Amino acid sequence: MPFLTGPVLPAGALATSPQPLLSTGDGLLLRPWRATDAPAVHAAFQDPLLHRWHVRAADSVAEVTGWIEEWLAEWAGERTAQWAVVDAATDALRGRVALRGIELGDGVAEVAYWTTAAARGRRVAARATSALSRWALDEVGFHRLELLHATANEASCRVAARAGFLLEGTKRSAGLHQDGWHDMHLHARVRGD
Repeated sequence: MPFLTGPVLPAGALATSPQPLLSTGDGLLLRPWRATDAPAVHAAFQDPLLHRWHVRAADSVAEVTGWIEEWLAEWAGERTAQWAVVDAATDALRGRVALRGIELGDGVAEVAYWTTAAARGRRVAARATSALSRWALDEVGFHRLELLHATANEASCRVAARAGFLLEGTKRSAGLHQDGWHDMHLHARVRGD
């Protein structure tokens, strides 16, 4: 049975080009991960606040090196795309921003992020999310980007609002964290917002 609509984005919309460098225009750069980032990522994952909202732990630099290899390979699969968020002048790691659950045919992806402890309070996540969203919606042609966070994570709610993601509702008991199930806020930004 044929579809009555075509894909929003064709296969290859991402992977036929190298993963781009994206600038926030105010001192941050989103760049592909490098193996040399592993020690900084490992250090970031030792932060107890990151553990509260992130479901993964990093036991060693070697383990993180494996993650980075996976992150780099995921670009070719067009299901996930991850960037290191770094200081544009020093290349110091400030966090990560990603598109996950990419559905090219539907033109939809989920935005995810984390920041290092040293980057908190400097709007790094909002600035990086805004830059990634502009690229995904305006340059690539995604139709909709979603952002989920635990309702108890008020800082993430502020990030979503600052990055132009409107709150659409609450998904009850939808996210399993270390301390149990959390209600999750669903925010979204669509092309043209």
